[in-house]
Amino acid sequence: MIFDFITWDVSPTIFGHLRWYGLMFAIGFWIGTVIMTRMFEHERAPEKWIGILLIYTVLGTIIGARLGHVFFYEWPYYSAHPSEIIMVWHGGLASHGGVIGVVLAVVLFSIFTSKRSVLWTLDRLCVPTALVAGLIRLGNLFNSEIFGHQTDLPWGFIFVRAGMDVPCHPTQIYEALAYFALFALLMWMYWKKNAEERHGLLLGTFFVWVFSARFLIEFVKNIQDGPTDAAAYAATGLNMGQWLSVPCILIGVALLIYAFSRSPQKIDFARPKKK
Repeated sequence: MIFDFITWDVSPTIFGHLRWYGLMFAIGFWIGTVIMTRMFEHERAPEKWIGILLIYTVLGTIIGARLGHVFFYEWPYYSAHPSEIIMVWHGGLASHGGVIGVVLAVVLFSIFTSKRSVLWTLDRLCVPTALVAGLIRLGNLFNSEIFGHQTDLPWGFIFVRAGMDVPCHPTQIYEALAYFALFALLMWMYWKKNAEERHGLLLGTFFVWVFSARFLIEFVKNIQDGPTDAAAYAATGLNMGQWLSVPCILIGVALLIYAFSRSPQKIDFARPKKK
C-alpha cells in the first residue's frame, strides 16, 4: 500500500531574525492576556493586576523552562559550561521546568500583589496556558524538532531540515491538538459551568490532561538530546519527560479530589471606586 507522506521543509524563520517559534510564543501570551482580562472583568478583580501577572508569568515561564532543560536534561554539559545557561537564544526549554517556574511566579504574585490564594490565580491562569502550550508545540513543528519515531502512517512527516529521509510521527501536532482540546474544555468549564467556584478543579483538570497526554505521546517520541534522558530510558524504559509527568498527574488527581470535597465558593471582587 502506498502512502502519501508529508515532506516538511518549512523554514523556522519568517524573515530577518523573526522565527515562527517566537511568534507562536508571543501570540499565545497576547491571547492569554485578553482571556485573563475578560476573566478578571467577569469576577470584577482589579484590572491593574493583569499587567503585573503577565510580567511574573513571562519571567517564570522563560526562567523555569530554561533551568528545567539545564537541570533535567543537560546538567553534565552546563555544569561544565555555566556561562551558557543564560543563552536561551541557542535553544533548550523544558515544559516541566516552565510549569514549576510559573507556579513559583504565581506564589510571588499572590504574596506581593493579589493577597489571594495561589490556587485562585492558577485556576484561571491554566486556561490560557493550555492554548499557549499548543501554540508552542506548533513552534516546535516549524523548528523541525521534538518529533517522533519512524512511522508508516499516512500523516507521517519527513523532516527534511532535521536530516530525515523517512516519515516520522509529528508528535508536535499530537501534543498541540491535545492542548487545544483541553483549552476548549477549560473555557467551557469556566464560562458555562462555573468551574472556578470549585478551587482546584480547573488546575487539576489541566494537570491530569496535559501530563497524561505528554506521558502517552512520549512513547512514540524520539529520545531528546542529553545524557539524562537517554540514561532514564535505558534504565527504566521511560524517558525523563515521562518520569517528570508522573508526579504532575498525581498532583492533578489530588487537586480534583480536593475540589470535589469542598462546597463551591463564588468569588466576586468589589468594583473599584471611580475617581
